[in-house]
Amino acid sequence: MSWGSELWDQWEDISYHTLKGINFLETYGNFVKERCQIEMEYAKGLRRLVKSYQPKKKECEELKFSTVRSFRDTVNETADMAGQHEVISETLTAVVLNEIGSLVKELKEDRKKSLSEGSRVQQNLAHSLQQLEKAKKNYEKAFREAEKAHENFTKADADLHLSRAEVEKQRMNASIKSQQCEDSKNEYANQLQKTNRLQGEHYNTIMPGIFQSLQDLDEKRINNFKNLLKKSVEIERSVFPIINKCLDGIVSAADSIDEKQDSQVVIERYKSGFTPPGDIPFDDLSTPRQNGDMTPTVNTPSRQDTVKNTLSIAKAKKRGGLFGIFASNKNNFSFSEKEDFNDLPPNQRKKRIQQRIDDVTTKLHQETAARDGLLKMKEVYEGNPSLGDPMSITGQLTDSCQKIEKLRADLQRYQSLLEDVDTLGTGGATSGGPSTPNSLARHHSNVMSPHHNGGASPRSSVTSHRTSLSDESLSRSSHSPESGIGLSHNSLPGSDTYDQPDGPDDDNAEFYDAEPLPIIGTCRAMYAFEGTSEGSMSMAEGEELSIIELDQGDGWTRVRRVGEFEEGFVPTSYIEMNLYNNC
Repeated sequence: MSWGSELWDQWEDISYHTLKGINFLETYGNFVKERCQIEMEYAKGLRRLVKSYQPKKKECEELKFSTVRSFRDTVNETADMAGQHEVISETLTAVVLNEIGSLVKELKEDRKKSLSEGSRVQQNLAHSLQQLEKAKKNYEKAFREAEKAHENFTKADADLHLSRAEVEKQRMNASIKSQQCEDSKNEYANQLQKTNRLQGEHYNTIMPGIFQSLQDLDEKRINNFKNLLKKSVEIERSVFPIINKCLDGIVSAADSIDEKQDSQVVIERYKSGFTPPGDIPFDDLSTPRQNGDMTPTVNTPSRQDTVKNTLSIAKAKKRGGLFGIFASNKNNFSFSEKEDFNDLPPNQRKKRIQQRIDDVTTKLHQETAARDGLLKMKEVYEGNPSLGDPMSITGQLTDSCQKIEKLRADLQRYQSLLEDVDTLGTGGATSGGPSTPNSLARHHSNVMSPHHNGGASPRSSVTSHRTSLSDESLSRSSHSPESGIGLSHNSLPGSDTYDQPDGPDDDNAEFYDAEPLPIIGTCRAMYAFEGTSEGSMSMAEGEELSIIELDQGDGWTRVRRVGEFEEGFVPTSYIEMNLYNNC
């Protein structure tokens, strides 16, 4: 079916119909635009929701409960689903909306061109019809004048009173009018032939072609609209697998909930370690007293006394930090206050001591790293005095070493307290986690022992237990790097590439005792890395390593191979870290 043959006389209606079709396509474009805005607003709302319910740092302790971890995973999966709605919005905007805009522009231009051509053709036909009408009128006028002139000549020729000249005049006039009528007749016939030919071409060839172009334009719009609908569905359907994975993740998080484990966490968190009170002895007042004295009774603690003591401890803990005025500073590891935790129940005391050991170990690691940096700077300054004066950082080195010695003393003190608690055998259950078992406490004690014969690491090999930082004890052979302070890790004393000073004073030279840094967490290699530079260590993808030093801002983390003494630096961005006692 063709518009040119079926709708040849519906030019105005076809023009209006094609306009409505393009407007309809623009309406669909507005619909997609608002849909994109809604998807983006929904994604923003989900992200605000996720941000509001993300566990805060102070709530990380609650992650020991499987329900809290499951909820955290659910929140994270919701954030991923928000990202998928953003993908829907961005893809619809980039693909569907842009295609609609281009299509509408193209259709409008094609329609305008077809309408302009149709108007021109119709004007030509109308002009030809006007010329035909004009020629016809001229012919009719000439015919009437010729007839009248012929009648006048006939009357004149029959009138005997008129002269021969008058009759000849009427004959000549009739002849002229007859010739004019014949010319008008020929002109009218020619114009009629021309108009009929133009009209035939107009309705059989030209206008059907224009109608066909408008029909093709409208069918193109309809077909593209169908494809756009399908494309919109495919864009939304493409994110369903990821959304399903997010939902599967929520289901997995729900399946990971273990009520028995959470009950055990409650026991570990709140268990006091006290033993339940025994039976209350019967105090028989009728028993005769010998020598006028009452028989002494054993002072057995009662349940009420135990409960009262526990409540007193809880109240003391609450009052201890009243308004934060008398609360202890977390970063203050001195024993000036009552930090042996004797006021706590045995099990809670053990947990607090272990937590303090972990805090002191972390701070000791930070101070050691800071001291190593100062030693590097001093070595660089000694090798290149133009960079700075080595004596300018001696005071900082002294303060750093004093802090390290104090932290070591605090660490030994806490470890002794922990061993005393273990020795007492209060019956308190050890809390779970990588930082609470007694074996880990002993491990901390071993790795921090000054005489532990472990493998020397690049940074900790410069650690000294002496507080004296004279120029002689800190002076070493200079290994100045070519690029300023960027010193290689293995250029420090105790590393494999460190050159000991030669000369007769080698036997009297002072060396620093080598000791391994404590393990502060674990990590997994997300990518393989070839340790080709000095001080770096190779690792395979998926390999589990122990973390002994955090990234100091240079993009490298110091690790130790599990079960071995091999240590080195690996790119921080290549590993996934899990720090002890840290969320």
